[in-house]
Amino acid sequence: MSGHPKYFSDEPDPSAWLKLLAEVRRMAPRQGYCFLHVQAVIVAIDQYAEAATGNRHYFLDKPHTIGGSRGDVP
Repeated sequence: MSGHPKYFSDEPDPSAWLKLLAEVRRMAPRQGYCFLHVQAVIVAIDQYAEAATGNRHYFLDKPHTIGGSRGDVP
């Protein structure tokens, strides 16, 4: 993958499928179900993101940079 990694927040108009996955990924840790089931859902979503975009952290917040824009970071 060339350039900086893509993140969900970088998408100008994400598909309904990606919006749904992002919402499930965000809500999963707040559910009162079995911890291992919730972790399995989160891992599956992260593996899908890695396969589809090359970035396992696609649905997570972008890392903070010190000075400059994302384009400045190698």
